Amino acid sequence: MTETLEKETFSFQTEVGQLLDIVAGSLYSNREVFLRELVSNASDACDKLRYAALTDSTLAPSEDFAITLEIDAKAKTLSISDNGIGMNHADLLETLGTIAKSGTGAFIEALKADDKDKPGLIGQFGVGFYSAFMVASRVDVVTRKAGESEAWLWSSNGKGEFSIEPTERATNGTTVTLHFKKDANEFAEDPRIRHIIKTYSEHISFPVKLGEETLNVAEALWTRPTKDISEDQYTEFYRLSSHAFDAPWHVMHNRVEGTLNHTSLLFVPSSQPFDLFEPERKSHVKLYVNRVFISETTIDLIPAYLRFLRGVVDSQDLSLNVSREMLQTDPKLTKIKTSITKKVLTELKKKASKAPEEYEKFWGNFGAALKEGLVEDAALRDRILEICRFASTGSGELTSLGDYVIRMKEGQEAIFYIAGEDAAKLALSPHLEGYKAKGVEVLLLSDHVDEFWLQHITEFDGHPFKSITRGTADLDEIKADETQTEEEPEEVDLSALIGAIKAELGEAVKDVRPSKRLTDSPVCLIADDGDMDVNLERLLKRHGRLQQGAPRVLELNPNHFIITKLAERANGPDVSGDDLLKDAAHLLLDQARIVEGEAPTDPPAFARRMGTVLARAFAS
Repeated sequence: MTETLEKETFSFQTEVGQLLDIVAGSLYSNREVFLRELVSNASDACDKLRYAALTDSTLAPSEDFAITLEIDAKAKTLSISDNGIGMNHADLLETLGTIAKSGTGAFIEALKADDKDKPGLIGQFGVGFYSAFMVASRVDVVTRKAGESEAWLWSSNGKGEFSIEPTERATNGTTVTLHFKKDANEFAEDPRIRHIIKTYSEHISFPVKLGEETLNVAEALWTRPTKDISEDQYTEFYRLSSHAFDAPWHVMHNRVEGTLNHTSLLFVPSSQPFDLFEPERKSHVKLYVNRVFISETTIDLIPAYLRFLRGVVDSQDLSLNVSREMLQTDPKLTKIKTSITKKVLTELKKKASKAPEEYEKFWGNFGAALKEGLVEDAALRDRILEICRFASTGSGELTSLGDYVIRMKEGQEAIFYIAGEDAAKLALSPHLEGYKAKGVEVLLLSDHVDEFWLQHITEFDGHPFKSITRGTADLDEIKADETQTEEEPEEVDLSALIGAIKAELGEAVKDVRPSKRLTDSPVCLIADDGDMDVNLERLLKRHGRLQQGAPRVLELNPNHFIITKLAERANGPDVSGDDLLKDAAHLLLDQARIVEGEAPTDPPAFARRMGTVLARAFAS
């Protein structure tokens, strides 16, 4: 007998062990949802086998697909059985020893950080099976994979270890048996189980049986007329099909008839799924053909920038007798994708117009993903841009570009923006001072994708996009608000100071010049016209796409006390030997870098110069 045919004991992945401790302490506010999760898993297993059997007749089940529940009131157990795809030894290790590809460490940290929303969190991270340990002191899984002869018993008490050993099972499929804790014995009673199935699993596509009785309608919800479906039914189907615990933010149920028939039932979640920004950018919309499940990761069904969608798409006009790979190149699927995408964008536009406060919540969750379409989908770029929302220095609410243009000042030609990593920090940037002084609104772009779509879209409604951290300020032609004063301060000659700073800093800066954008701060750094914007340079460096950026321009505020005093000193007799002026040049450059969130180029030298200047100030 080989080693793999003997009983083996394994430790859970570290984070799973932590998770089980949380689950055992009643992570869910409503423990009965454990049954929904296990029935949903059983349904998925049947779906997978039904698809696999299309191309391999030896895998077809010996009887119709069904999910069977069995209660042993005396032993206080509940078994959930299916005749689906089943699992082998490797599958058990991968799926029941880890939280599958969901960033387990981050999940645990999220649980610790957000005690008030634990039910929503567990749904975001795809860990539904482990909810069984809320009610069970031990869980046994007997399973046999379709097409294989070996059966396996997986068992655990949720205390940190699980075992796998050979067993017997006559047919393919899986049986999950829960041995209830004393405080969960209510779940070993017929009326309780019937109620749970009716509440949560009414529209599972396969019969859910208790003995000989079928407890659900076993009907695909998306095939029913929308007028016959209640909001509660939509919500429970969303939770069931998506393994989610929130309510959908928006429901889109559409039937398209014509040259290419298809039905879609799509949901926008009300909370952000954990995997939204994982590199794979996977779709979670299930594709069916004539109610036969095909795939949940068909790359040509939903564009990556709409990957937050959940739900199903069903078409009777796609072919069943092809592989998933061939299906992904089917031109019919491309047409369905285009149709669905346009419909979703239309629905989002309606929501943005009719319920702007609700739409702000949507945008906070999914706006960064949606904006990826500005880079990837040239054909629909204008429609996507129309529903984009941006933080700005305006009223504090998100704004559309159309509304921004309406509020532009007399003489303003460009749509001004500043890009960085945090909108709140951007709002405090010294680069904004001159624009605020004239009442000019500036967009605050804080998503990584912003810099990249701006390489593809250079204007909106005839107005060019212009970064306020690059080039000249372009404020002279803009008329200030009546409430804003436009008194010109007395000109200060900075030529000697600029010459001294240039001589001291050398190639560390591209240029030094007076600023028209600063009103309160003494200095700032900008990219010169034609050079890469400051934030884009920072992003490319971080991702190893750029080793060294171009030197930047140091701008001086000619009306700031420090600058005027330094200008007076620079007009003195012995500028070349003025150590204070030299130290000040470096300190001003470092100050400008620090304001942008960067470190001084030479921290020890910065500290030494700061100490020297402070000592001279106190000595005078």
